[in-house]
Amino acid sequence: MIPAAFEYVAPDSLGEALARLNQEGDDAKILAGGHSLLPLMKLRLAAPELVIDLGRIAELRYIRRAVEQGASGAGGATHPPGHSGSEFLEIGAMTPYAEIENSPLVRELVPMLAQAAGLVGDAQVRHRGTIGGALAHADPAGDLPSVFVALGGIAQTESVRGRREVNASDFFAGMFETVLEPDEVITGVRFPVATNRAQHYEKFRRRMCDWAIVGSSVTLELANGHINAARVVLTNVGPTPMRAESVEHALAGAGIDQDSLARAAECAADGLNPTPELNASAEYKQHLACVITKRALMSAIRTTGSSP
Repeated sequence: MIPAAFEYVAPDSLGEALARLNQEGDDAKILAGGHSLLPLMKLRLAAPELVIDLGRIAELRYIRRAVEQGASGAGGATHPPGHSGSEFLEIGAMTPYAEIENSPLVRELVPMLAQAAGLVGDAQVRHRGTIGGALAHADPAGDLPSVFVALGGIAQTESVRGRREVNASDFFAGMFETVLEPDEVITGVRFPVATNRAQHYEKFRRRMCDWAIVGSSVTLELANGHINAARVVLTNVGPTPMRAESVEHALAGAGIDQDSLARAAECAADGLNPTPELNASAEYKQHLACVITKRALMSAIRTTGSSP
C-alpha cells in the first residue's frame, strides 16, 4: 500500500530536528531505522504530516565507556545485580543493532545486550534498525525493551525544553506507549556495568526472523556458588516488559545447581495474564514463560564457565 502524503526532512543537527518536532507536535513522527514506522504508514495506521529522519545526525551514533565517581543513576535508579554504581556503557540512539552486536566493548561490558541485538530480525533489519527506535516504539514483543529493563538501563532524552534521564522501570507506559513527550526524542541509552554477573536473553520463536512469542532476560549477581540477587524480565506476556518477581525472590540466596534454577523458573508464570495470539494461547505463553526462563537461567550460569 501507499502511505498518505507527508513532508520529509533530514536535518543535520539534533537542534534542528528538535525545533521542527516542537513546531509540528503530534503531526510529526521521528524516523530512526524505519522498520516500524514505515509499515504503519503504508497500512494507513499512521499518517504523520511530517517525517523527521534522524539518520544524518552523527552525534546520535556512538558506543563508549563512561566512568563516574559516586554515580547513583537517574532519579535514584535501582541498578541491576552486581553494579558498582560508577561505570556505564553509553550507546547513541541511532546506533544500529549490527554495531551493538559486533562491538567488542559491548560484548565485554554488557554481553547480554550484544547477544540480544544479534537475535533481532535478519541481517538487513539489524543493519537499519536502531536501539533508540526499538525503545521508543515499545513493542511488547520486541527483544530490546525487556533487555533494557533487565539491565537497569537509563534512557537519555531531549527536547527544546531541555534534557532528562528516565529509568527503564519507568519508561514503558503501555503497549506501544512510553513516557516520551510529543516533542521529545531519545538521544542515547546508558547501561550500568555490573561485576560478578551472569547474563542471558532467551526467546522462543517459530522461525529465525520472527518476533518473540515469549522471551526472558536474566541478570544474576553471583558469589561463592550462590545467587545474591537476580532480575528476570519477560517479553511478550503483557503490554510492557514484565518483571518475574516470584522468580527473583526464589533465586535470592539459591545455589547455581540445576534443581535450584529449575524450581525458581517454575514461578515465572505467577501472576501472568498474557494476551493470546495467533501462534500461542494464554496458557501456552504461561508454560513458555517457565520453560524459557529456565533456559535463560541455565545459559546465564554457563556463560560464567560453571555447569548447573
